[in-house]
Amino acid sequence: MPSPDDAKPPAQHNYPCDACGAEMRFAPGGGALICDHCGNRQEIPGAGPWNSSLKELDLAAALAAQLPTEETEQRAQLKCPSCGAEVVLEGEAHAGTCPFCATPMITGTGDARRYKPRGVLPFALDERTARSAMTDWLGQLWFAPSGLKDYARKGRKLQGVYVPYWTYDAATRSAYRGERGTVYYETRTVMRDGKRQTVRVAKVRWRPVSGRVARAFDDILVLASHALPKRYTDALEPWDLSALQPYSPAFLAGFAAEAYTVPLEDGYAEARAHMDAVIARDVRFDIGGDQQRIHAVDTDISDASFKHILLPVWMAAYKYRGRSFRFVVNGRTGRVQGERPWSAWKIAFAIILGLLLAGAVGFAYAVQQGAV
Repeated sequence: MPSPDDAKPPAQHNYPCDACGAEMRFAPGGGALICDHCGNRQEIPGAGPWNSSLKELDLAAALAAQLPTEETEQRAQLKCPSCGAEVVLEGEAHAGTCPFCATPMITGTGDARRYKPRGVLPFALDERTARSAMTDWLGQLWFAPSGLKDYARKGRKLQGVYVPYWTYDAATRSAYRGERGTVYYETRTVMRDGKRQTVRVAKVRWRPVSGRVARAFDDILVLASHALPKRYTDALEPWDLSALQPYSPAFLAGFAAEAYTVPLEDGYAEARAHMDAVIARDVRFDIGGDQQRIHAVDTDISDASFKHILLPVWMAAYKYRGRSFRFVVNGRTGRVQGERPWSAWKIAFAIILGLLLAGAVGFAYAVQQGAV
């Protein structure tokens, strides 16, 4: 990647209302900016159904730091002193609260040069709809503290955050060596309980095999952030990547955007692990038979490419009785994930109630037996 010394000044994007001058924000569910002050609506040029694929970047050139300078940009960002999340700043913002752990953050002069996002999946759900989904999810949790539910319902608004991802494409051709197992049965006579019995015993006949498989991988999705546990973000899938829009900073107006913290090469290593697992599955299918053994797989990869994209997540980070609880909502589907709080009092009450019910059932049974 080009050196920060060659960078231009950080880009700042403002969207003043052409009717009243107030700052406009992106309106989820549509391709427009809206002014909360006067209600003016302004369409985002090029927004709407996108039928063409987004341009990928050559992976080998990127890893060798040979991509053109225009594929990167210099951005100002905040780094949370608590969880380490890095959030890209828009407009004149110089302070904020970390959307991942609710810690106050104040920017210094730190800028970073990064790959430009190629695509963005705009928010489809507004904050009210996302909050309703989160409230419903909390209401379904057994043994969650009632105080946390009330605090979450009455707390500050959810924050919309665009979370960074890498996607990887590649064409693969794999040569393999292995064995195909065919199950057959042998009849044996055995002694059981002093009697002779005839049983069938399963055996496997192995034969060496070799062959080739090929597969084209498209948009292998890899989280490019450490701020959220991967188990949360994985559980928000699937994402409708067919609805990706060419990146425009207008989609970020009124929202935060997290900067990627997973290097491109580390993301590719995770993508390769995914590829290897799929290729192994293909090899087993190609070997056939009843069972398979894989001894070696030699994979050639060509046309490897990548892009940086942003996906929408509504997020709430609440500090309750000295602890932070985080909830995330898929900004397209409303699917909710979060940290599982427990109420010790509710659990203790349930245990006591269970013991009382068990005692009552036992007493009733003993009385019934005595009557008999």
